[in-house]
Amino acid sequence: MAAFYFRAVAPDGKLRTGTLSGQSEREVARELRRQGLIPVYVGLEPKKGLTLRLPALARGRRRDVLFFTQELATLLGAGVPLDRALAITSELTERAEFRLLLQDVLRILKGGKSLADSLAAHPEYFSELYVNIVRAGEAGGALAPVFERLAEFERTRDELRNYILSSMIYPALLVVVGLASILVMLYFVVPRFAQVFEESRLRMPLATQVLLEASNLLKHYGWMAAAAVAALIGVLRAYVRTPAGRWWWDGFRLRLPLLGEALRRAETSRFARAMETLVANSVPLVQSLNIAAAILSNRRIARSLESVAQGVKRGEGLAGPLRKTGQFPPLAAHLLSVGEETGRLDQMFGRMAEIYENDTRAAIRRFTSLFEPLVILVMGVMVGILVLSMLLAITSINEVAV
Repeated sequence: MAAFYFRAVAPDGKLRTGTLSGQSEREVARELRRQGLIPVYVGLEPKKGLTLRLPALARGRRRDVLFFTQELATLLGAGVPLDRALAITSELTERAEFRLLLQDVLRILKGGKSLADSLAAHPEYFSELYVNIVRAGEAGGALAPVFERLAEFERTRDELRNYILSSMIYPALLVVVGLASILVMLYFVVPRFAQVFEESRLRMPLATQVLLEASNLLKHYGWMAAAAVAALIGVLRAYVRTPAGRWWWDGFRLRLPLLGEALRRAETSRFARAMETLVANSVPLVQSLNIAAAILSNRRIARSLESVAQGVKRGEGLAGPLRKTGQFPPLAAHLLSVGEETGRLDQMFGRMAEIYENDTRAAIRRFTSLFEPLVILVMGVMVGILVLSMLLAITSINEVAV
């Protein structure tokens, strides 16, 4: 008997975690089903805490959903029946956790539920947007085109996210390496000069005195500064988790020079891509706005869509209320106004998504093209000051020796 870690969904839709003893993973999964739980993952208890694995889990989930959507679109487009397509997709899935999930989706489907309801049983993988688009496709009898559109939506969203993350890696690495170099010099190299001057009892140049004082402060109080910074970060993170803190943080990010505009354009592209997918699949406009707001990461922009939905209900259209929010770029309202006039709102949302995805990439490139030289310049100046201070000390020693 071994202890297996499990994650399962209860009948009320909440996620349950814990451990169960059993001979194998399959036996534990059967026991969970007997208890009325839907097993999502069964395996050996991880050595690290779940919180540390959440970012990796999120990335794995996105890849799993994208793979599932692409494979199902291909199989349904080839005329394979839905239950058979789900079975094949589950067999092709490499991760055991997601394979169990797809098998449970197939079980629910065979029990008489719709595909949308079957996917909705696993909200940690399939968002409200995803489920509602599938539901619209089932109502229209066109699941294959719906999954093709969903695959495109997931792919473009993943590409934009990966581009933003990869673009920020190099600037972040520059900052870390530069700060580490300065700290190493202050903590290990500079104290050597202090010993030399103490033994020789020579008068130190002013720049060297300042440098040695900074080194002493770092050695004696550096841990206090690090603890204060860590505490400040902890307090800030806790505050950001509150509604008021999240509201302040989202507004602060949008006001950042260069980066704030890039974030606004990224949110606009995400909103437009979601609306394109929803509107093209005949999801009601007000419901589409509510679903699109739920997938946005910035609460200020998401909250502004509430007034847009109210404007739609009052018969004011979409472009006018969107312009009044002041949260979206001006071009977005003009594009939607043209879409309303021509009756091709879904196509205009698609064009809007393409424009702002490209604008987001351009804004990120502008930010990194300015930030990288700035970091190099600042770090170069700081390291140069350290080296110059030490050279002055060496020169003063040599002059005395001569």
